[in-house]
Amino acid sequence: MAISIKKPLEIEKLRVSNSYVAKTLNHLRTYIRPGMTLKQINEMGEDFIASLDARPAFKGLYGFPAGVCTSLNEVIIHGIPSDEVIKEGDILGLDIGVEKDGWYGDAAITLPIGKISDDDQALIDCSYDALMHAISVIKTGMRFKELSLELETFILDRGFVPLKGFCGHGIGKKPHEEPEIPNYLEGKNPKQGPKIKNGMVFCLEPMICQKSGVATIDEKDKWSVRSEDGFRGSHYEHTVAVINNKAEILSVE
Repeated sequence: MAISIKKPLEIEKLRVSNSYVAKTLNHLRTYIRPGMTLKQINEMGEDFIASLDARPAFKGLYGFPAGVCTSLNEVIIHGIPSDEVIKEGDILGLDIGVEKDGWYGDAAITLPIGKISDDDQALIDCSYDALMHAISVIKTGMRFKELSLELETFILDRGFVPLKGFCGHGIGKKPHEEPEIPNYLEGKNPKQGPKIKNGMVFCLEPMICQKSGVATIDEKDKWSVRSEDGFRGSHYEHTVAVINNKAEILSVE
């Protein structure tokens, strides 16, 4: 399937839905405290999205039961909100999608809960810094495989490894479109595959593991993704549009 090119007016519609994602994440960042349950956090996020006259895009998507992915500590992505209570020293990934007028937004952050260890801060910093580095090097004519290699090299240079089997993606009138954008180079040649063009809109989302990038999926809930190493992970995501030959972040207020 071809990678779609969005018209300027379509990008503006995507900018709205993505700004709602950013508003929701910032709202949660402000009010999350130790002692809250993951379900309470999800309800807060869903209620805030509703107050914007928008829809939590993840709720019901592929059968996911909530509007906010709440990925606590060792859960790197796709954590299901539960009655588990967050506490000082935890790290919490929040991944949110919003649909507004048929257009989708998507972004994620990993939050420190109170004071966290230096090691956990370095883990969070790696996912955020890898994301911002990748966005900064995007230019038209670059291949998506080259972008994946940039992400992988940055993550490895920080002493971490990317989660395997999961990736960034295109976005538009569907929450997931072509292309798939892994955080690591698949194959050996980064000079292969589709090139980045003006009008493309996609999500980049570094998912960081400590020792092993091999993923395991929770046998009970069938969603929560961890590393086989059992250590904590982190995740950051932005939606970007390629405008005037470079990437512009849409998932900001």
